[in-house]
Amino acid sequence: MKAMILAAGRGERMRPLTDRIPKPLLSVGGKPLIVYHLEKLSVLGISEVIINVAYLGDKIRQALGDGSQWNLSIHYSEEPYPLETGGALNNALGLLGAEPFLLINGDVWCDIDFTLIANSDLCGGVGHLWFVKNPEHNVHGDFSLDDSCVNLKRDNVPSLTFSGLALIHPDMISTYPEKREVFALKEVFLHCIGQKKLQGSLFQGNWCDVGTPERLQTLDGILRK
Repeated sequence: MKAMILAAGRGERMRPLTDRIPKPLLSVGGKPLIVYHLEKLSVLGISEVIINVAYLGDKIRQALGDGSQWNLSIHYSEEPYPLETGGALNNALGLLGAEPFLLINGDVWCDIDFTLIANSDLCGGVGHLWFVKNPEHNVHGDFSLDDSCVNLKRDNVPSLTFSGLALIHPDMISTYPEKREVFALKEVFLHCIGQKKLQGSLFQGNWCDVGTPERLQTLDGILRK
């Protein structure tokens, strides 16, 4: 099994921190955010990791190299400019292969056991998404779960927020009829929901979307205790 870490965004809400440092390399608890993912992938036994790069991509390559220090083989999916999440996966299909892969947002931190994601059941579908209870910055949520089936949020069902962690089959992207150079993965999710091809689970452990300097500082304080 392979894994892909999304790391090409500009991190506008993190400025001025991201004017010179790409968001995945921002330090929390004494090490770059993305390193937490690499360490957990290495423990899981995954050997190949694809990282998409655009904004300040050279600094990511310099910091992580070929991944050998974590017993990983890192391949970089080059983007001329950020292609958004859906475009990033479409651009990397040649590196991802034909089997399901772990998808990880480079700007989240959580203490989930990656084995849970790797062993997610696709139930004949094309993806298994992991959700969290709605954080303060997304109180209305985006989706809901009917047992393990992902649906749009509805008034009579608790809404949830996508954690940025998933098991994805490449067919999700390769067969999406509206794929183009730049597009968001959320629209692919909505398409798959219409076809009832998305499964999901709720993660109730510690999770943080490191989207602002304030959240970064809070997480740093927690991890240094």
